[in-house]
Amino acid sequence: MEVEMKIKGLMIDPITNMPIIILRDTRGESVMPIWVGIFEANAIALELEKVVTPRPMTHDLLRDVIKSLGARIERIAVTDLKDNTFYALIHMTHNGHTFHVDARPSDAIALALRAQAPIFVDANVIELAKKIDPTEDAKDTERLRKWLDTLDETELGKQIH
Repeated sequence: MEVEMKIKGLMIDPITNMPIIILRDTRGESVMPIWVGIFEANAIALELEKVVTPRPMTHDLLRDVIKSLGARIERIAVTDLKDNTFYALIHMTHNGHTFHVDARPSDAIALALRAQAPIFVDANVIELAKKIDPTEDAKDTERLRKWLDTLDETELGKQIH
């Protein structure tokens, strides 16, 4: 089963100093972090803040190519989590046919934002993400989990770029 999620924030992990996308399900029951690279975080932040760049960025170009070919991005889905690596699919339609394209979640999310497509996460991935260990230190992992559990809405709104 897939759960629809929204981006609630983009921030720097205080332990690893890596950007994280904070997803929250539409009912407000689950929060899921996805660690991403700085360039991917920047691409997402630009779209979240509706910054217009003088030339199309990569995700803008991809959206425009998909659209000009007559295809439509229906949704993206984070489908798996293996060895602390998330996997995603971009679901598209073209001439009545549905197809899926493998993608990194950060790229899929950046594209979904630009195409105004919904973001879904497999329920099993949400559960697996609760056990993710972004650090080598168990003490740091516990501290990170507590930090994620206590984030409030004002902190979730912080964005990086």
